[in-house]
Amino acid sequence: MESSMQPALEELDRAECLRLIAPGGVGRVAFDDGEGPAVVPVNYAVDGESVLFRTSVSGRLNRSLLTAVTGGQVRAAFEVDSIDTATRSGWSVLLRGGAHRLSDEERDKAVRVDPWPGGDRDAWFRLTASDVSGRRLSPP
Repeated sequence: MESSMQPALEELDRAECLRLIAPGGVGRVAFDDGEGPAVVPVNYAVDGESVLFRTSVSGRLNRSLLTAVTGGQVRAAFEVDSIDTATRSGWSVLLRGGAHRLSDEERDKAVRVDPWPGGDRDAWFRLTASDVSGRRLSPP
């Protein structure tokens, strides 16, 4: 028997998911780095139904998401959440789709992404969501 004092879990629609992540901030990119699944935190900005993020040209994320095919994309996922452990509430949003490195022209037109870490972050990527899902846990 489930207690009415338990938090309620609800599935979020695409519009609500995109609204929750719209302010940008910090999220996690999930990808295959050649040795298996990897997850890396990044600063991001939202542009429509895509997220943009920057990384180091010499970094593992850049090397893993590069493709030799012009206009090609690499399958990846992007996750953002907000959790309040005191109230046992929060939400989580997952975008899955294709990521590609932005050309200089695309980068010049892109929304601004300000990475927190120092150093060069000259590899800009766009992950375009083909699938968006999310859940919210609300206090009773």
